[in-house]
Amino acid sequence: MDNQLKERIEKALDSIRPHLAVDGGDVEVVNVTDNMCLRIKWLGNCENCFMSVMTMKAGIEQVVMAQVPEILSVEAINGVEMPS
Repeated sequence: MDNQLKERIEKALDSIRPHLAVDGGDVEVVNVTDNMCLRIKWLGNCENCFMSVMTMKAGIEQVVMAQVPEILSVEAINGVEMPS
């Protein structure tokens, strides 16, 4: 991942971070895969929160993909899994 792409992703995430921080959480960029999937890591209280699935879909994924259109999907490498 080049520095310019990472900066744009971080800027998008910075718009969400205050909402995560209210509940004692945060998110960290892990990498971007070859098929343009942003992989993140939940930090703090977000790691074990059942709302993190909703936060991912309604918050992080929406904001990042709107501000960084080359990102095609977002996935967390840790945290609570969506029940099947």
